[in-house]
Amino acid sequence: MPEPAAIRRVPRAGPGEPSWEVRRYRSVDSTNRLLLDEARAGAPEGLVVVADHQSAGRGRLGRSWEAAPGSALLVSVLVRPQLAPGRLGRVTLAAGSALAEALADTAAVGALLKWPNDLVVPGPSGPRKLAGILAEADLGPGPGPGPGPGAAVVVGIGVNLAADAYPAELAGLATAVAAEGRPVAVDVLLDAFLAAFDRRLGRLDAAVDEARARSATLGTRVRVEQGSAPDLVGTALDLDLDGALLVRDDGGVVHTVTAGDVVHLRSAPGA
Repeated sequence: MPEPAAIRRVPRAGPGEPSWEVRRYRSVDSTNRLLLDEARAGAPEGLVVVADHQSAGRGRLGRSWEAAPGSALLVSVLVRPQLAPGRLGRVTLAAGSALAEALADTAAVGALLKWPNDLVVPGPSGPRKLAGILAEADLGPGPGPGPGPGAAVVVGIGVNLAADAYPAELAGLATAVAAEGRPVAVDVLLDAFLAAFDRRLGRLDAAVDEARARSATLGTRVRVEQGSAPDLVGTALDLDLDGALLVRDDGGVVHTVTAGDVVHLRSAPGA
C-alpha cells in the first residue's frame, strides 16, 4: 500500500463512534480499489481515502474517470451497514443526498440526483453532470440473509470542482462547482459531506424518500440503456423500496430497473 501524504481525523456525530480517518494521497490508481483492499484486510468503518489525482479512476460499467490533478474531489468512504444485500442501494442514495446537501451548504450549488448515481445541475438544454458516485460492495463471509461481519461498502465519489475536471468536448454535458456556485476547498466540501452522510447512515430507511424529493429523473421521459437488452423508453414514475427505478413504457407496462444508463429525453406530459 502507498504511504499517505497526510492523515487527519474528523469527528462523527454519534456518541462513542470512532472518528472518520481521512488518508490523503497525492496520487493513486483508484481510491475505490485501494479502500476495497483495506476493507478485505479488515479495516473498520470510517476509513476515508482522498486523492489529488487518480491514474485509473473508475466509473460505472467499467468506464474510466479522468480529472486533472487538483480539479476534483476524489474520495472513497468505507462503511459497514447492517442491511440485506438487496438493500445496499440505499447507501448510494444516502450518499447522493448527503453530497447534494454538502454542495448546497458549502458552495451554494443546487444539485439534483440523476438515477442511479449522478448529481446534475439543471440547464436550458438538459441536466449537466456535476458528480458521480460508484458504490462497490464486498459482502464477505457470513451465514443468513444479511451481510456477514466482513461486509463492506466502499462509496466512491468524484465531484468536478473546476472545468478541467472533464474534457472540453463535454462542456455541454458536464459542469463544475466553480461554474455553478462559489469555489470551495476540497477539505471543506469533504467534511460537510462526511457530516451529512454520517447523519443518514443511522436512518437508511429514509434514503429512498429523500432521493425521491431530490430526484431530477422522476416525472421525466427517459431512455434506459441496458447493455445487451433493448433500450427501454418511457416515463420514470417512482423508486421502489430498494431504490430501483420504476419506468412505465409507452404500452403502459411498468418495469423495475435495477441497473442501466438513463438518458433524460424530455418532461413527461402531465407530469
